[in-house]
Amino acid sequence: MPRAILASFARRLASQDLTLFSDERLTPARLRIELLSGLTVALALVPEAVAFAFVAGVHPLVGLYAAFLVGLITALIGGRPGMISGATGALAVVMVALVATHGVEYLFATVVLMGLLQIFAGIMQWGKFIRLVPHPVMLGFVNGLAIVIFLAQLGQFKVPGSMENTGHGMGGGTWLSGGPLALMLALVAVTMAIIWVMPRITRVIPAPLAGIGIVAAVVIGFGLDVPRVGDLASIQGGLPQWHVPMVPLNWETLQIILPYAVILAAIGLIESLLTLNLVGEITGKRGGASQECVAQGLANTVTGFFGGMGGCAMIGQSMINVKSGGRTRIAGIAAALFLLVFILFAAPLIELIPLAALVGVMFMVVIGTFAWNSFRILRKVPLTDAFVIVLVTVVTVMEDLAVAVVVGVIVSALAYAWNNARRIHARTRTTPEGAKVYTVQGPLFFGSSDGFVELFDPENDPDTVIVDFAESRVVDQSALQAIEAVASKYEASGKRIVLQHLSRDCHRLLTRAGHLVVDSDDDPDYGLAVNYGVRTGILGGH
Repeated sequence: MPRAILASFARRLASQDLTLFSDERLTPARLRIELLSGLTVALALVPEAVAFAFVAGVHPLVGLYAAFLVGLITALIGGRPGMISGATGALAVVMVALVATHGVEYLFATVVLMGLLQIFAGIMQWGKFIRLVPHPVMLGFVNGLAIVIFLAQLGQFKVPGSMENTGHGMGGGTWLSGGPLALMLALVAVTMAIIWVMPRITRVIPAPLAGIGIVAAVVIGFGLDVPRVGDLASIQGGLPQWHVPMVPLNWETLQIILPYAVILAAIGLIESLLTLNLVGEITGKRGGASQECVAQGLANTVTGFFGGMGGCAMIGQSMINVKSGGRTRIAGIAAALFLLVFILFAAPLIELIPLAALVGVMFMVVIGTFAWNSFRILRKVPLTDAFVIVLVTVVTVMEDLAVAVVVGVIVSALAYAWNNARRIHARTRTTPEGAKVYTVQGPLFFGSSDGFVELFDPENDPDTVIVDFAESRVVDQSALQAIEAVASKYEASGKRIVLQHLSRDCHRLLTRAGHLVVDSDDDPDYGLAVNYGVRTGILGGH
């Protein structure tokens, strides 16, 4: 890596807000809010980490260690205070094939490589490309994730006990029915009601924590027979231990883990950066994309050496945190440390918490996350944007987040290119000297180059033709090639063509038509998005 890039990134990282307290003053009230918010998030992390470990086909502690380590490191140095990271389902569904085929040691090696790739992406400042994600894609992402979170909670309405044996997450077990189902639904509804009412009574305790605490007290006090956290699996364990992945260090191993590492790194960064933007809209913060890439990468690299399954930002837990008042790094750090305390000391107590309380919290997250105004927006925005919102939502639910975002960006880009391609046209007039003037309007690029060529009539035009680009912009090499093609047609017809108001880049890059370009003091000054061509000389720019 060039030293200049590393030095530039180091300066940028040093200038970022790495304080624990962001711009919030650390008062006793603020500290209480942050700690209680962290406790709420930690409680919600437990069943999620266990469930995603089952999805990936690994031991629950592998998921819990990932939630602790990834959550702690990203809370310390991540790009957005208030974000929560941990083991996620989006990554787990990719990991399951690797674990089933090659074993968990190859998973640890893949997580290390995944982290290194994410660090590289951060150093190269590729996180800034998240700006290219259009707003309709963001709406589809939010709605799709809300639906995915909702569907993930439905697995809690199954009789626990067989999930660990299946290795397929919530796919095992039988659905609750009759009285147990009614009791489960009632407790979920009570939890949701408490969360809705609590802020109207007091904000001393975060509403989700109050919902979990009250419902857990009722269930434990009355000895109600409902599914509990301990029914998923025991979360009792020790400290994560340093563990170098036991895989052969050879080319064959790299061939196995590299494809998985690339996919996991891409999914993790996309989900993290989109969550970063979403949390930023709520908290009023901006920037930090490249810093978040490095933080996620470092977290995953460390996690791979401590027996964790890796992770990325968690939109559900992040929403719980910010809605509970968490605004600084303290909340994320507290959530990770509370989770470690649960594993080391409080497992018997945490395992008594009813799953219904945690499901109720996540259902409220779903309600708060889903962009309900998108139903109204769908009737007002252009048809293409409405289609993108629905498409990204559906693909997120049916496939995964990374595929959905890529599809949404591609469709949006194609729609943008098509709309701009249709804008190319020209006004014509005849000068007193008999020359015909084409005043080109609209951007000239690969999408509009064919339409540009069709604007001209070399056979019937007069001997002198002037093409004025004052109201247009030449964007890429396809545009230059189209200008060359038009000039060639007029030259073949024995007619003279004059090109006006082209940028200096165009002056240099047009070969056959270059001598027909008229210099002017008011020529525009912009660069072209093309590459230098060694042989032809017509491909160039910056």
